[in-house]
Amino acid sequence: MWLCPGLLLFCLQGCLSLKGPGSVSGYVGGSLHVQCQYGKSHKNHLKYWCRGEYDTKCKTIVETKGDGEEKKNGRVSIRDHPENVTMTVTMENLSEDDAGSYWCKIQTFFIWDSWSRDPAVLVKVHVFPATTPTETTLPATTPTLPLVNTRHLRISTTELFFLQLWSLLSSIHFQVLVFLKLPLFLSMLCAVIWVNRLQKIPEGNLE
Repeated sequence: MWLCPGLLLFCLQGCLSLKGPGSVSGYVGGSLHVQCQYGKSHKNHLKYWCRGEYDTKCKTIVETKGDGEEKKNGRVSIRDHPENVTMTVTMENLSEDDAGSYWCKIQTFFIWDSWSRDPAVLVKVHVFPATTPTETTLPATTPTLPLVNTRHLRISTTELFFLQLWSLLSSIHFQVLVFLKLPLFLSMLCAVIWVNRLQKIPEGNLE
């Protein structure tokens, strides 16, 4: 059955009066919102959200009667806003299986034959893997010591001398030098001096 040109034009105007975002995206575990706008002539018509490759064979998921109340089916809800001629669909707790082709549709009263169809607009839904925090490697830096009040670090010259002296006395090499090598050196020095003095004394004085 062929439609007269006037009726065909009326149907085409109804189809073109429905507008949507074209595509929306979300992340696994998150949610997304789809808003479709319709003509004022469809304020009191039933609106619904369906899934499928073609609008004529899509499966209805949730629908609203145009009363402004939110209707929900599982993780998907729909609300009609007659005051601004829009319908809003919300999909929650997304999974990768939710990605696909969906349709905003309006049920009309002019379904005569295969040429007549409900106004529909395609919306592609994309779902991406959930974002995870990435490990950030900071550049290596030279460790810095906390600032210290220098007043408490002032050491007198005497204290510094005793500290160095104590460090010196505590070394093994210094102990060997003081208690072994130094007495031996002094003994040898005394012997040399004594021999030199004996050589300078006249022989007559020795008697």
